[in-house]
Amino acid sequence: MLNASILAVVVLAGAILIWPRVANSVTWRATITPLASIIGSGFLVLGPILDVSYGGYAPLVMLGLCAIAYLFGSAIRFNIAEIDRRSRPSRVLAGLDRIASTVLAFAFFVSVAYYLNLFGAFGVSLTQLNDGFHAKLLTTAVFMLILFTGWTRGFAALERMEQISVGLKLAIIAGLVFGLAMYFGASVEADALHFDPPQITGWASVTLMAGLIVTVQGFETSRYLSATYDADLRIRSMRLAQWISTAIYCIYIVLLTYAFETGPLSLDETAIIDLMQVVAPILPLLLVVAALSAQFSAAIADTSGSGGLISEISRGRIPEKLAYGILVGIGIVLTWTANIFEIISYASRAFAVYYAIQSTIAAIGAAMSGKRWRAALFSALAIVGGAIAVFGTPVE
Repeated sequence: MLNASILAVVVLAGAILIWPRVANSVTWRATITPLASIIGSGFLVLGPILDVSYGGYAPLVMLGLCAIAYLFGSAIRFNIAEIDRRSRPSRVLAGLDRIASTVLAFAFFVSVAYYLNLFGAFGVSLTQLNDGFHAKLLTTAVFMLILFTGWTRGFAALERMEQISVGLKLAIIAGLVFGLAMYFGASVEADALHFDPPQITGWASVTLMAGLIVTVQGFETSRYLSATYDADLRIRSMRLAQWISTAIYCIYIVLLTYAFETGPLSLDETAIIDLMQVVAPILPLLLVVAALSAQFSAAIADTSGSGGLISEISRGRIPEKLAYGILVGIGIVLTWTANIFEIISYASRAFAVYYAIQSTIAAIGAAMSGKRWRAALFSALAIVGGAIAVFGTPVE
């Protein structure tokens, strides 16, 4: 009965997302790009990580991560408005923006490795080849497929999958949250909720939190949609995407944290599958489908974005095809030398540097406009971004 109800929720959510009034809404189309990036890979790994590491305090940590991301988003939103208002930025701000774009391009390198390593792990998770070696083989094969496609045909054909996969992923997440809510309700009736003690405390808990910032990253994509949407719409849609993702993440973490006991849980990249097997037999299959579509489309988007950024930054001296080769080479090295949690930490650090630079740009712009309080806030965010880049640590 629960399986049928979850499927019904998935179908209903999917129908709403493809309903012409929703699908054709300009505001929704502008919102879904950052929303899909925020609620992506992180959704699959973050729940078990927070539950095991922080116990009953996991929802507070989740809220903290979302709050930090929202503040970084406010700096980028300020920069979007300033770029729209100023006809020509100062030489200093233009230089910082080029540096930020360079950092973002290389952050994409690590994030693609992050996406495709999750793809590999989930791709073999329900098969007899469910081990690290075969997951890495699958990841390597997909890297080579992306490189071959980028070198021979470009990414246009693969990018058509993105809109379909985004709707599918969000619909499955709706089914997941519904199933968790039903399981949580049953636990309440049975007086079986848990408040487990944290496994890490003190400075280690802070540095781990810093190493997880990439799991709520993605809102910055609105910054680079100026060819499609005006500044006001990009600002509003980014804010909306962050509010929606915060609500979904916090509800998900509350339901997961208190309904499951962390003791017997093994912490790996596919731990969520074992948990959801307990909730409903259909959920593991749905999660694998969501994971594969989400990771592949995200990897395509970031590969394409990185190649374009590097070509633009180098003024054509590094062609996109060469950039794809560099990205795939680095990704394959990371795949065979680091585990997924280390790659998450590396990606968090790379994006933290980007956010620190964007916050610095916002602080300078606010100071030039006489907005002292905003300048102080953005300066503090720049320091926080730098600290995350230096001190962020992976899950042990």
